[in-house]
Amino acid sequence: MHSAHVVPIPGMRTDARILENLGAAEVMLTDAEYAAMNEALAHITIHGNRTDEDIAKLGTIEGNQQKVAKAER
Repeated sequence: MHSAHVVPIPGMRTDARILENLGAAEVMLTDAEYAAMNEALAHITIHGNRTDEDIAKLGTIEGNQQKVAKAER
């Protein structure tokens, strides 16, 4: 069984890119397409951590800006 949702990590530097990304929500994959995608992804090495705990360690943008400012002093 698979989820009905695929969540991309979209770029959003421009309004046009945001509209393009929103259009992806209308894309429907067949079971065969979904299986082919999963088969291809099974052969890709993921680099870096992707857990909620690791993401939480990144902190907020403001917090990271403060860390950078302190390091530059």
